[in-house]
Amino acid sequence: MPHHPTIIENTPEIETDRLILRKFTADDAPDLLTLLKDREVNTFLPWFPVDTLGQARAFLRERFLEHYEKPVAYRYAVCLKPDRRPIGYVTVGGAPSFDFGYALRKEFWGLRITTEAAAAVSLRLRSAGFEFITATHDVKNPASGEVMKKIGMEYRYSYVEQWQPKNIPVTFRMYQLNFTGSHGTFMGYWDQYPEHFIESGV
Repeated sequence: MPHHPTIIENTPEIETDRLILRKFTADDAPDLLTLLKDREVNTFLPWFPVDTLGQARAFLRERFLEHYEKPVAYRYAVCLKPDRRPIGYVTVGGAPSFDFGYALRKEFWGLRITTEAAAAVSLRLRSAGFEFITATHDVKNPASGEVMKKIGMEYRYSYVEQWQPKNIPVTFRMYQLNFTGSHGTFMGYWDQYPEHFIESGV
């Protein structure tokens, strides 16, 4: 939760030119399964692929529906107009990092849908009183970093993490978008992981 939010809200619906960003419902499990079971999409996600509808329902409940019980939550289903069926998601974590995350079904890659959704959510966060957001991406997934740049995020530093639950070493680049001029760089990952550095030309 931001330090001094001006609005307490729980995933308010957002409309863009092509998209509806809304809360997930229990009925969205089959569409979410389509995203979660794709091995290529899962490569850079912090969990293993989901293979069954039951697993998708559990994931939906734990990662989305339970969060809607909180006073502040931003966990969006990304839906194309006019059918409102999820093809991806955008989420924002809590303090201290306010981590920004997203995923999209593979058949919609390259259409700037993630950028459109992420930009709309970041504008909402600004109006709600958030001071900043951060986001990280695997250096092997530069396309995710391009989304971060397009919504105004700036590269701050890189670090190496033994990434769980996959238990593999990953070099992450950390980006940040400050909504107020008073906030510096979030140093949580830098302080947590001994192997950290600043790359040139990112």
